[in-house]
Amino acid sequence: MWLNLIGLMASGFLLGIQHSFDPDHVAAVSTLVSENRSLKRSALAGAVWGLGHTTILLLAGVALMLLKVAIPATFAQALEFMVGLMLLYLGGSLLKRVVVDKIHIHKHAHGELEHVHLHSHKTIAEHQHLHKPFLIGVVHGLAGSAGIMLLIMATMSSVVQGFFFTLIFGVGSILGMMVSGTIISLPFRATARFKRINASFMIVAAVITITIGLNVIRENWTWLLWTD
Repeated sequence: MWLNLIGLMASGFLLGIQHSFDPDHVAAVSTLVSENRSLKRSALAGAVWGLGHTTILLLAGVALMLLKVAIPATFAQALEFMVGLMLLYLGGSLLKRVVVDKIHIHKHAHGELEHVHLHSHKTIAEHQHLHKPFLIGVVHGLAGSAGIMLLIMATMSSVVQGFFFTLIFGVGSILGMMVSGTIISLPFRATARFKRINASFMIVAAVITITIGLNVIRENWTWLLWTD
């Protein structure tokens, strides 16, 4: 029994890591870390995304398990559709900041201390608060809760077991997004001295995010035809 339980929890952790690398998750985080000043900040943005994702999964999961109900397929599609709209917004916002506001990264050294910061010739670059990746994680968590809860309800013998499975799944997703955020930020930080290359990376990240958003919308737009 204990071996089976440990195996289930280990599976939850690994599934959480795998889940964090889904294309729509990576695309969303890329728009966040593309403007970060440090690898530490990028890892933190990924971790906060995972925290938002885990929080809503736990809240929704416990409620669904207690009520013994599943999220209707049409409602699940509507949530995925919302993710697509969010990705369009994130990609479009980044594209606007790069192309219209001419945002870029400056790298400076003060003695032996070196740092980078964002700069725009048209507007002051906005500070990236941690509530943004948290809210993005919440939206992704809501959209992904349908499939995850079906998995939990099919394999877990109790609400407590399901809770811990979801929690460990969330820990895996937090770790995965920390790694993902750090890796994605590397080319942006490495090209900090080269304005055009850096801006090109940002544009690519924005275009990929918009493309994935459009694909998510295309795959889930049929919920709009729901007449029941």
